[in-house]
Amino acid sequence: MKRIRFRRKQTFQKPPQEIYPVNEKIRVPEVRVIDENGQMLGVLPTQKAILLAKEKGLDLVAVSPKAVPPVAKFINYGSFKYQQEKTLKKQKSLQKKTDTKSIRLSPRIGNHDFNVRINQAEKFLNKGDKISAEIFLKGRERQHPELAKELMEKFVKTLEEKIKIKLEQEIKRQGNKFTIIIAPKSDVEEETDKKTG
Repeated sequence: MKRIRFRRKQTFQKPPQEIYPVNEKIRVPEVRVIDENGQMLGVLPTQKAILLAKEKGLDLVAVSPKAVPPVAKFINYGSFKYQQEKTLKKQKSLQKKTDTKSIRLSPRIGNHDFNVRINQAEKFLNKGDKISAEIFLKGRERQHPELAKELMEKFVKTLEEKIKIKLEQEIKRQGNKFTIIIAPKSDVEEETDKKTG
């Protein structure tokens, strides 16, 4: 019997598109030109604008390519690109990735274990992470769901005394499971609450 060979389909990655077309990559007949000093030179044929830029040892960069006609500027493309990448990196570093950490409680939890969970939650929240507190009711515990709710409320109240928090999801029951999602409250949100309160 002949063996059938399957070939994996090769995927080719497209090269990243230029956000700001430069020189010959500007594919429109005319552009609104701004020189290196910020002076408006008016609408010029693209080829003429490229020649003028090159005479000054600069590049013609379409800084607003979606305008009609596109707005192009005489600039050093190398340093312009570097500044753009620097700004992008700064924006990415400001967008901190937040995780949701899980903390499990039990209706029969002792004081020591309860305080351990509180300290754990405080540590996570101080790092900027969210926490999902969970209680699973087993056996006879299912007959007293109010105990789970009380424990959740106690957990939230104890945390509020230690750290600024906000509830992203109120106490929610799904069968034998109770959950609540708590997130750290930012200083901006705190100020807003003071003003509205």
